[in-house]
Amino acid sequence: MPTLKQRILTHIKDNGPMSIAAYMSWCLLDPTQGYYPTRDPLGVDGDFITAPEISQMFGEVLGLWLINAWRSMGAPETVQLVEFGPGRGIMMSDILRSARLDKDFHKAIDLNLIETSSALEAKQAEQLGASGVPVRWVTALTDVPEGPTLVIGNEFLDCLPIRQFIMKDRFKGAGGWHERYIDIHPKNSKKLVYSIAQAPISAADQALLPTNTPEPKTDDLLEMNLGLAQITEALRTRFAVHPGAALFIDYGPEETEFGDTFQALKKHEKVFPLDEPGFADLTARVDFAALRENVLNNAGAELDVYGPCPQGSFLSRLGIEVRAVTLSRASSTAKAKVARQLHRLTDTDEMGTLFKAIALQSKGLAAPLGFTDTT
Repeated sequence: MPTLKQRILTHIKDNGPMSIAAYMSWCLLDPTQGYYPTRDPLGVDGDFITAPEISQMFGEVLGLWLINAWRSMGAPETVQLVEFGPGRGIMMSDILRSARLDKDFHKAIDLNLIETSSALEAKQAEQLGASGVPVRWVTALTDVPEGPTLVIGNEFLDCLPIRQFIMKDRFKGAGGWHERYIDIHPKNSKKLVYSIAQAPISAADQALLPTNTPEPKTDDLLEMNLGLAQITEALRTRFAVHPGAALFIDYGPEETEFGDTFQALKKHEKVFPLDEPGFADLTARVDFAALRENVLNNAGAELDVYGPCPQGSFLSRLGIEVRAVTLSRASSTAKAKVARQLHRLTDTDEMGTLFKAIALQSKGLAAPLGFTDTT
């Protein structure tokens, strides 16, 4: 059987250069050779570590956020709790621990995990088996039963497919952007390289670009996350009919910036994204300003948007320091461990500033816990 890289090379040979978005989809989601369907990438023995693996406190305080959002919705008897990209189920396990603080909320939960990896689904089943909450695995938000809904996703948006555009003629405005593609090396038929389209992007593509960018200079690179608009539309459609709130935490700047952030991680080290398709995690920073702009322009009648807010400030407002004090009482060893975890999650030199939280929710609900602004 040909490798995923060989299949991609053949596809490019037969069809021409491939967009970065298509490449990401092949590498991450191919059913038989894609990164997510075929492996468990998390933890010390994997390729990267996320906040839930750092400390239980992360998921526990997010559980408090969900309780507050549920109460804001009128404490419905049944609420669809949905997690995008649930990993090993560790964060949801910690969330459900906090959910027991409100027995009515815990009883109301109908849990849905959006997952494409059978390997991770097995890990989630094992992790959540003792939670007392039945789990439904689905592949899309549209598969979740109708009703009041709470959505959460940590480090999910950064793995959605992106397109990249390079400014070749700044005097042409949006017409000066050319798309960056992936092609076959002209002197090595087994090697993938970047290429730039000769023609500028279409008027339809120009209309999709974020409008809140700085004035571009020649050779500036702009990234566009294709999934942000799809997520916004899915939530708008659902929350227009049923009350709902969604919380996403990911890495990226508050304002749109130029620059190539497309990266690959393998064994906790950065590798060249085109070298080993299917064997490394592919991500790009989240453009929170573009997400916010998309909500306001296309879903402002149905949704309120809060944030982005730096993760450190957000977790502090949820009471993570209070939880840290409680956990530190176990022993002097525990105190030192919890202090290290808290520092990594909230300090400005660690994840506290790089990562941001953003919330989208139905019109008319009270401001969500941890946020101070809305539009």
